[in-house]
Amino acid sequence: MFPKNIAMTKTLPLFPGRYYHVYNRGNNRENIFHEERNYNYFLMLYAKYILPIADTYAYCLLKNHFHFLVRINEDLSGFKNLTGLSNRLDLSKPFSNFFNAYAKSYNRTYDRAGALFQRPFGRILVANEVYLVNLITYIHQNPQKHGFVADFREWPFSSYHVILSERIAFAQRESVLTLFRGREQMEAMHRSIIKGQELIALAPDDFD
Repeated sequence: MFPKNIAMTKTLPLFPGRYYHVYNRGNNRENIFHEERNYNYFLMLYAKYILPIADTYAYCLLKNHFHFLVRINEDLSGFKNLTGLSNRLDLSKPFSNFFNAYAKSYNRTYDRAGALFQRPFGRILVANEVYLVNLITYIHQNPQKHGFVADFREWPFSSYHVILSERIAFAQRESVLTLFRGREQMEAMHRSIIKGQELIALAPDDFD
């Protein structure tokens, strides 16, 4: 399931069956979300462009950046048929299409021009289950880390409450709860804030 080593690069190729931490921020540290409808539209586009190729284990959208934890699907035959691409797929392309679609809409809405996101987008290969569990926790705690809220559980634009709820969502609820050995264990682990060297290892170039 997991490769032996953790790899980090903004140009790391994406391969089927592997987990990746995908993240980016606004160009020149600009905000990329101004209103609640921006967050909702971003997730709608994410569902359109990314769900056909990947399962989602966690996400968090902040005012000027975002984080996703995804597992690229092993069976991409439907995606190939849809796009008409050859057997050699560039799996970063759906992410680029997603970001471009949001940026075009955002620029029209706010009478803005130019690149909205930094390029290329960041991606880290998740190499083992311990890292995977810690990363889910870190992503959910991100709004508190950056001072957007005093308690990350107050932030509405993450998958934390989605996973703990029963409502329909695209996050892989059962798989995530299994990784944490159940709902109570997940809540307990999230109460311990990740910091120090462990934090640096999870997100070496996270954004303020």
